[in-house]
Amino acid sequence: MSGVAKRQGSKQKVREFFLANIGKVVTSAEIQAAAGGAVQYSRRLRELREQEGWKILSHNDTPELKPGEYLLKEAPPAKGAVKMNQGISARLRAQVFDRNGFTCVMCGLTPGEIDPYTGRSVRLHVGHIIDKSLGGKDELSNLRTLCSTCNQGAKNVTTEKPSRIWLLAQVRRAQIADQQAVFERLKTKFTPKLDAREANAESSEEEWPDKGGG
Repeated sequence: MSGVAKRQGSKQKVREFFLANIGKVVTSAEIQAAAGGAVQYSRRLRELREQEGWKILSHNDTPELKPGEYLLKEAPPAKGAVKMNQGISARLRAQVFDRNGFTCVMCGLTPGEIDPYTGRSVRLHVGHIIDKSLGGKDELSNLRTLCSTCNQGAKNVTTEKPSRIWLLAQVRRAQIADQQAVFERLKTKFTPKLDAREANAESSEEEWPDKGGG
């Protein structure tokens, strides 16, 4: 064998970091640093949770944690002792995207827009509401669309959908320019649907002409 030690992968580094910090709250920055600066550290977290059954909690799982904080409360199961269902079918993913209008349900961004948090183009993912390591299932009711940033828990936003009253209040409080931007966004999204609805209504009137009078 060569005297050069085998290079340690980022997943193993993340695994060892959590094992050394069982019961302690750690941050995403600390995890990334432990992974050698790997930008895919969040994927390694999901793999540990979803594939190996590690109960790594985030702010989505408990109010005790802030966005960007994680906690491994107890020692994980022995490697290979837990076999998790790894796949969400393409059909189910498509159903989730379609139901959520290809929009991040936490921040409202859509693919192609620029994420103000990262400055990068938005990419959507399908995430679990209740994590699989905590008993969540790959079912439509337990899945939602999230942008990359929200999926990593880095944005300080609520996991609950805002109420209509709260949303309208925020728009009323906003600057005129921001209100105009909201109006233009909604007009772009809903005008085609309204036009199609009017076209269908006109078509129905032509098929069922008024038979009254003369």
